Amino acid sequence: MRMCLLLTVVSLLWSSSAFSNSSSDAALIKRRSQEFSDASALGDAAAIARFLDDRVTFMLENGDLVTKKDMTTDDGTPPPAVRTNHLEQRDFQVQLFGDVAVTSFTDHSTVLFHGQPLLTDFRSTEVWRRTRGQWLMISSQTVAVQKDPPAISLTDADLNEYVGQYRLAGDYVLTIRRSGAALEASTGPAVSFAMLPEARDVFFTPGQIRLRRIFVRDPEGHVTGLVSRKDGHDITLNKSQAVM
Repeated sequence: MRMCLLLTVVSLLWSSSAFSNSSSDAALIKRRSQEFSDASALGDAAAIARFLDDRVTFMLENGDLVTKKDMTTDDGTPPPAVRTNHLEQRDFQVQLFGDVAVTSFTDHSTVLFHGQPLLTDFRSTEVWRRTRGQWLMISSQTVAVQKDPPAISLTDADLNEYVGQYRLAGDYVLTIRRSGAALEASTGPAVSFAMLPEARDVFFTPGQIRLRRIFVRDPEGHVTGLVSRKDGHDITLNKSQAVM
């Protein structure tokens, strides 16, 4: 009986210690991750180096893969005096797998450029490994959180110019109609989607940030078709008839 009680107490103490260690590690990694963001915002190469494993795999928000050497080479050029950057981590999550930790969070960037604020969010995942008692980053991947651009206002006459059917082939017809101060498009019985003006002749659909639909005009200024552009690749549709 005493042995059973002793084993139970030891088990509870071990579980409590393991939980405490995990919580301590999670807090330490969160702090180091924010400190790395702070060093990155300042462009402090020496500080950045302290957080990176020598073999770190780092993917920037533009898709470029860079090494520790790329990130910590200081050319001596100070940041522009007219620009300041601050990164605040939000929604921080960490999962521990022994001596490896995986984090995810949003970096909220506030850049002041000549006194004007530029706000951007970046979603990141990082992988940290404990080496000789120190947590170092071994991998990171970041993507910019894309947002819809602001829509402009066009006159009824301007919007009416875009109304019509646009054909890619005999079996693909995009029908565009008016919908209040914007346009609405559909292909056959498919669900319709909104098209909002970003600029004259340039429209976007909310939630489809990588896609633009650009209307084409002839020398007389009449709308003759549209280009559906996604990631730099174009599909051209020709306007076939008006839609009443």
